[in-house]
Amino acid sequence: MSLSPRRIVATLVMSAGILAATTTAAHAAAVEVDGDITVPCGSSIYTQDADWFFPATTSPKALVLLQHGFSRSNSNVAALARRYQAAGFLVFTPTLPSTNSSGCTVSNQGDNTAFLNSVAAWIGEATTSTRALATSYAKAATTAGRSGSTLPTKYVLAGHSAGGDAVTYIANRLRTTFPAAFANLAYLQLLDPVKSPSGTNMADALTGLNGTALPITAISSPPYLSNGNASGTVELLARVDRPFLGVRLTTGSHCDAEGASTNWLCTLTGGAPKERNVTALQTFAVNWASDAVAGAATATYYPGGSYYQGLLTGNVIQTLS
Repeated sequence: MSLSPRRIVATLVMSAGILAATTTAAHAAAVEVDGDITVPCGSSIYTQDADWFFPATTSPKALVLLQHGFSRSNSNVAALARRYQAAGFLVFTPTLPSTNSSGCTVSNQGDNTAFLNSVAAWIGEATTSTRALATSYAKAATTAGRSGSTLPTKYVLAGHSAGGDAVTYIANRLRTTFPAAFANLAYLQLLDPVKSPSGTNMADALTGLNGTALPITAISSPPYLSNGNASGTVELLARVDRPFLGVRLTTGSHCDAEGASTNWLCTLTGGAPKERNVTALQTFAVNWASDAVAGAATATYYPGGSYYQGLLTGNVIQTLS
Protein backbone atom coordinates (compact mmCIF):
# COMPACT_ATOMS: atom_id res chain seq x y z
CA MET A 1 0.00 0.00 0.00
CA SER A 2 1.43 3.42 -0.93
CA LEU A 3 1.62 6.24 1.62
CA SER A 4 0.32 9.72 1.00
CA PRO A 5 2.83 12.62 1.18
CA ARG A 6 1.14 13.78 4.43
CA ARG A 7 1.52 10.33 6.01
CA ILE A 8 5.15 10.14 4.88
CA VAL A 9 5.85 13.47 6.59
CA ALA A 10 4.04 12.32 9.74
CA THR A 11 6.03 9.09 9.77
CA LEU A 12 9.32 10.97 9.39
CA VAL A 13 8.40 13.38 12.18
CA MET A 14 7.47 10.48 14.47
CA SER A 15 10.73 8.67 13.63
CA ALA A 16 12.72 11.81 14.36
CA GLY A 17 10.92 12.17 17.68
CA ILE A 18 11.70 8.58 18.63
CA LEU A 19 15.37 9.07 17.66
CA ALA A 20 15.57 12.29 19.68
CA ALA A 21 14.02 10.59 22.70
CA THR A 22 16.46 7.68 22.40
CA THR A 23 19.40 10.07 22.12
CA THR A 24 18.20 12.07 25.14
CA ALA A 25 17.81 8.88 27.16
CA ALA A 26 21.33 7.73 26.30
CA HIS A 27 23.09 11.05 26.87
CA ALA A 28 22.80 13.61 29.62
CA ALA A 29 24.93 16.33 31.12
CA ALA A 30 27.71 15.26 33.47
CA VAL A 31 26.70 16.14 37.02
CA GLU A 32 28.47 16.27 40.38
CA VAL A 33 26.40 15.75 43.53
CA ASP A 34 27.50 16.46 47.10
CA GLY A 35 25.89 13.52 48.92
CA ASP A 36 26.38 11.42 52.01
CA ILE A 37 26.39 7.82 53.18
CA THR A 38 25.90 6.05 56.50
CA VAL A 39 28.35 3.57 58.00
CA PRO A 40 28.40 1.81 61.38
CA CYS A 41 31.20 2.79 63.73
CA GLY A 42 31.23 0.93 67.00
CA SER A 43 27.83 1.46 68.59
CA SER A 44 27.12 4.52 66.44
CA ILE A 45 26.04 5.19 62.89
CA TYR A 46 28.16 7.81 61.16
CA THR A 47 26.98 9.91 58.23
CA GLN A 48 29.96 10.63 56.00
CA ASP A 49 30.32 13.10 53.17
CA ALA A 50 30.24 11.28 49.83
CA ASP A 51 30.38 12.86 46.39
CA TRP A 52 28.88 11.33 43.26
CA PHE A 53 30.17 12.08 39.75
CA PHE A 54 27.59 11.16 37.10
CA PRO A 55 28.96 10.82 33.56
CA ALA A 56 27.34 12.22 30.44
CA THR A 57 25.70 8.88 29.72
CA THR A 58 22.89 7.00 31.38
CA SER A 59 24.79 3.73 30.93
CA PRO A 60 28.06 4.13 32.88
CA LYS A 61 30.85 1.61 32.26
CA ALA A 62 31.11 0.76 35.95
CA LEU A 63 31.04 2.25 39.44
CA VAL A 64 34.43 3.50 40.64
CA LEU A 65 34.83 3.75 44.41
CA LEU A 66 37.75 6.21 44.67
CA GLN A 67 39.23 6.37 48.17
CA HIS A 68 41.43 9.19 49.46
CA GLY A 69 44.38 8.70 51.79
CA PHE A 70 45.34 9.54 55.38
CA SER A 71 44.60 13.12 56.50
CA ARG A 72 42.86 13.76 53.19
CA SER A 73 39.24 14.01 52.03
CA ASN A 74 37.18 13.30 48.95
CA SER A 75 37.82 16.85 47.71
CA ASN A 76 41.48 15.91 47.22
CA VAL A 77 40.66 13.22 44.64
CA ALA A 78 38.04 15.26 42.76
CA ALA A 79 40.33 15.98 39.78
CA LEU A 80 40.93 12.27 39.20
CA ALA A 81 37.24 11.52 39.76
CA ARG A 82 36.41 13.92 36.93
CA ARG A 83 38.77 12.06 34.60
CA TYR A 84 36.97 8.78 35.32
CA GLN A 85 33.66 10.59 34.92
CA ALA A 86 34.69 11.98 31.52
CA ALA A 87 35.58 8.44 30.43
CA GLY A 88 32.05 7.22 31.18
CA PHE A 89 32.35 5.93 34.74
CA LEU A 90 30.03 6.67 37.64
CA VAL A 91 32.36 7.71 40.48
CA PHE A 92 31.72 7.59 44.22
CA THR A 93 34.18 9.35 46.56
CA PRO A 94 33.47 8.97 50.28
CA THR A 95 35.36 10.78 53.02
CA LEU A 96 36.53 8.41 55.76
CA PRO A 97 37.98 9.54 59.11
CA SER A 98 41.74 9.62 59.57
CA THR A 99 41.61 9.63 63.37
CA ASN A 100 38.92 8.05 65.50
CA SER A 101 38.84 6.61 69.03
CA SER A 102 36.72 3.66 67.87
CA GLY A 103 39.12 2.60 65.12
CA CYS A 104 36.90 3.86 62.30
CA THR A 105 39.74 5.08 60.09
CA VAL A 106 40.95 4.82 56.51
CA SER A 107 44.41 3.83 57.75
CA ASN A 108 44.84 0.97 60.21
CA GLN A 109 46.26 2.54 63.36
CA GLY A 110 45.29 -0.31 65.67
CA ASP A 111 42.45 -2.37 64.28
CA ASN A 112 40.14 -0.83 61.71
CA THR A 113 38.96 -4.13 60.26
CA ALA A 114 35.43 -3.93 61.70
CA PHE A 115 35.03 -0.49 60.18
CA LEU A 116 36.40 -1.54 56.78
CA ASN A 117 34.09 -4.56 56.87
CA SER A 118 31.20 -2.10 57.03
CA VAL A 119 32.66 -0.07 54.16
CA ALA A 120 33.07 -3.26 52.11
CA ALA A 121 29.40 -4.01 52.76
CA TRP A 122 28.56 -0.86 50.77
CA ILE A 123 29.64 -2.75 47.66
CA GLY A 124 28.70 -6.19 48.92
CA GLU A 125 25.09 -5.12 49.50
CA ALA A 126 24.86 -2.59 46.66
CA THR A 127 22.02 -4.45 44.93
CA THR A 128 19.77 -4.17 47.99
CA SER A 129 17.75 -0.97 47.69
CA THR A 130 17.50 -0.38 51.44
CA ARG A 131 21.24 -0.65 52.14
CA ALA A 132 23.65 2.26 52.44
CA LEU A 133 25.16 2.54 48.96
CA ALA A 134 21.88 2.10 47.08
CA THR A 135 20.20 4.62 49.38
CA SER A 136 22.99 7.17 48.90
CA TYR A 137 22.89 6.63 45.16
CA ALA A 138 19.11 7.02 44.94
CA LYS A 139 19.26 10.39 46.70
CA ALA A 140 22.14 11.58 44.53
CA ALA A 141 20.48 10.33 41.34
CA THR A 142 17.33 12.30 42.15
CA THR A 143 19.42 15.44 42.65
CA ALA A 144 21.26 14.75 39.38
CA GLY A 145 18.05 14.29 37.43
CA ARG A 146 18.64 10.53 37.07
CA SER A 147 15.79 9.39 39.31
CA GLY A 148 14.85 5.76 38.76
CA SER A 149 18.28 4.77 37.44
CA THR A 150 20.25 1.99 39.08
CA LEU A 151 23.85 1.41 40.06
CA PRO A 152 26.15 -0.24 37.50
CA THR A 153 26.68 -3.95 38.03
CA LYS A 154 30.47 -3.77 37.61
CA TYR A 155 32.84 -2.22 40.14
CA VAL A 156 36.32 -0.71 40.26
CA LEU A 157 38.11 -0.06 43.55
CA ALA A 158 40.78 2.66 43.41
CA GLY A 159 42.70 4.02 46.37
CA HIS A 160 45.43 6.61 46.91
CA SER A 161 48.03 6.31 49.69
CA ALA A 162 46.37 4.76 52.77
CA GLY A 163 43.27 4.50 50.62
CA GLY A 164 45.19 1.90 48.61
CA ASP A 165 45.63 -0.19 51.75
CA ALA A 166 41.92 0.23 52.51
CA VAL A 167 40.57 -0.76 49.08
CA THR A 168 42.90 -3.79 48.99
CA TYR A 169 41.37 -4.99 52.24
CA ILE A 170 37.88 -4.24 50.92
CA ALA A 171 38.51 -6.22 47.72
CA ASN A 172 39.59 -9.26 49.72
CA ARG A 173 36.63 -8.86 52.07
CA LEU A 174 34.35 -9.03 49.05
CA ARG A 175 36.12 -12.22 48.01
CA THR A 176 35.58 -13.90 51.37
CA THR A 177 32.18 -12.52 52.36
CA PHE A 178 30.34 -11.23 49.27
CA PRO A 179 31.27 -13.60 46.42
CA ALA A 180 28.56 -12.30 44.08
CA ALA A 181 29.88 -8.75 44.39
CA PHE A 182 33.47 -9.97 44.05
CA ALA A 183 32.52 -11.65 40.77
CA ASN A 184 31.53 -8.19 39.51
CA LEU A 185 34.71 -6.50 40.77
CA ALA A 186 36.61 -5.76 37.56
CA TYR A 187 39.77 -4.06 38.82
CA LEU A 188 41.81 -3.03 41.85
CA GLN A 189 43.85 0.13 41.24
CA LEU A 190 46.50 1.27 43.74
CA LEU A 191 47.76 4.84 43.48
CA ASP A 192 51.09 5.20 45.29
CA PRO A 193 49.70 2.92 48.04
CA VAL A 194 50.97 3.17 51.61
CA LYS A 195 50.79 0.23 53.97
CA SER A 196 49.14 1.02 57.32
CA PRO A 197 51.43 1.43 60.34
CA SER A 198 49.64 -1.34 62.26
CA GLY A 199 48.39 -4.80 61.43
CA THR A 200 48.72 -6.89 58.29
CA ASN A 201 45.63 -5.81 56.37
CA MET A 202 47.38 -5.20 53.08
CA ALA A 203 49.67 -8.23 53.23
CA ASP A 204 46.85 -10.60 54.09
CA ALA A 205 44.52 -9.13 51.47
CA LEU A 206 47.09 -9.29 48.67
CA THR A 207 47.91 -12.87 49.60
CA GLY A 208 44.22 -13.73 49.36
CA LEU A 209 43.77 -11.89 46.07
CA ASN A 210 46.88 -13.36 44.47
CA GLY A 211 45.08 -16.61 43.77
CA THR A 212 42.31 -14.88 41.83
CA ALA A 213 42.12 -13.48 38.31
CA LEU A 214 41.36 -9.96 39.57
CA PRO A 215 43.48 -7.39 37.67
CA ILE A 216 45.65 -5.43 40.12
CA THR A 217 48.04 -2.63 39.17
CA ALA A 218 49.81 0.25 40.87
CA ILE A 219 50.93 3.67 39.70
CA SER A 220 53.63 4.65 42.17
CA SER A 221 56.26 7.25 42.92
CA PRO A 222 59.84 6.46 44.01
CA PRO A 223 60.43 5.43 47.65
CA TYR A 224 60.63 8.35 50.07
CA LEU A 225 59.20 9.52 53.38
CA SER A 226 55.78 10.60 52.14
CA ASN A 227 54.87 7.16 50.77
CA GLY A 228 56.44 5.21 53.63
CA ASN A 229 59.37 4.28 51.37
CA ALA A 230 56.90 2.91 48.83
CA SER A 231 55.64 0.46 51.46
CA GLY A 232 52.43 -0.41 49.63
CA THR A 233 54.19 -0.96 46.33
CA VAL A 234 56.80 -3.13 48.04
CA GLU A 235 53.98 -5.19 49.55
CA LEU A 236 52.30 -5.56 46.18
CA LEU A 237 55.48 -6.77 44.46
CA ALA A 238 56.17 -9.24 47.26
CA ARG A 239 52.67 -10.72 47.46
CA VAL A 240 51.24 -10.72 43.94
CA ASP A 241 52.68 -12.87 41.17
CA ARG A 242 51.70 -11.26 37.86
CA PRO A 243 53.79 -10.47 34.77
CA PHE A 244 52.76 -6.80 34.88
CA LEU A 245 51.88 -4.84 38.02
CA GLY A 246 51.92 -1.26 36.77
CA VAL A 247 54.41 1.58 36.65
CA ARG A 248 56.57 3.81 38.80
CA LEU A 249 56.75 7.49 37.84
CA THR A 250 60.50 8.12 37.99
CA THR A 251 60.15 11.70 39.24
CA GLY A 252 56.75 11.15 40.80
CA SER A 253 55.28 12.87 43.84
CA HIS A 254 53.02 11.24 46.40
CA CYS A 255 50.50 13.94 45.43
CA ASP A 256 50.31 12.96 41.73
CA ALA A 257 47.02 11.09 42.18
CA GLU A 258 45.45 14.24 43.61
CA GLY A 259 46.69 16.40 40.73
CA ALA A 260 44.93 19.75 40.59
CA SER A 261 42.95 18.82 43.73
CA THR A 262 46.00 18.64 45.99
CA ASN A 263 46.96 21.25 48.54
CA TRP A 264 49.82 22.34 50.75
CA LEU A 265 49.23 19.59 53.30
CA CYS A 266 50.27 16.99 50.73
CA THR A 267 52.88 18.99 48.83
CA LEU A 268 54.65 20.13 52.02
CA THR A 269 56.03 16.63 52.51
CA GLY A 270 55.18 14.97 49.19
CA GLY A 271 56.36 17.65 46.78
CA ALA A 272 54.38 19.39 44.07
CA PRO A 273 53.15 17.15 41.24
CA LYS A 274 54.72 17.61 37.81
CA GLU A 275 52.23 18.01 34.98
CA ARG A 276 53.71 15.18 32.91
CA ASN A 277 53.40 12.77 35.85
CA VAL A 278 49.81 13.73 36.60
CA THR A 279 48.91 13.33 32.93
CA ALA A 280 50.57 9.90 32.77
CA LEU A 281 48.89 8.74 35.98
CA GLN A 282 45.44 9.86 34.88
CA THR A 283 45.87 8.40 31.40
CA PHE A 284 46.93 5.00 32.69
CA ALA A 285 44.39 4.96 35.53
CA VAL A 286 41.39 5.69 33.34
CA ASN A 287 42.40 3.53 30.38
CA TRP A 288 43.45 0.53 32.46
CA ALA A 289 40.14 0.74 34.30
CA SER A 290 38.24 0.92 31.00
CA ASP A 291 40.11 -2.11 29.70
CA ALA A 292 39.56 -4.11 32.89
CA VAL A 293 35.82 -3.50 32.75
CA ALA A 294 35.66 -4.37 29.05
CA GLY A 295 37.92 -7.40 29.39
CA ALA A 296 40.25 -5.84 26.83
CA ALA A 297 43.82 -4.55 26.53
CA THR A 298 44.34 -1.40 24.47
CA ALA A 299 47.91 -2.07 23.34
CA THR A 300 49.21 1.49 23.43
CA TYR A 301 48.87 1.71 27.24
CA TYR A 302 50.90 -1.42 28.04
CA PRO A 303 54.52 -2.51 27.58
CA GLY A 304 55.33 -2.54 23.87
CA GLY A 305 52.60 -0.03 23.01
CA SER A 306 53.46 3.37 21.57
CA TYR A 307 52.21 5.54 24.44
CA TYR A 308 53.78 3.29 27.07
CA GLN A 309 57.11 2.95 25.26
CA GLY A 310 57.30 6.69 24.69
CA LEU A 311 57.12 7.28 28.43
CA LEU A 312 59.50 4.40 29.11
CA THR A 313 62.21 5.60 26.72
CA GLY A 314 61.68 9.15 27.95
CA ASN A 315 62.40 7.94 31.51
CA VAL A 316 59.00 9.12 32.72
CA ILE A 317 58.07 5.61 33.93
CA GLN A 318 59.58 2.32 34.97
CA THR A 319 57.76 -1.02 34.75
CA LEU A 320 56.63 -2.76 37.95
CA SER A 321 56.78 -6.52 37.66
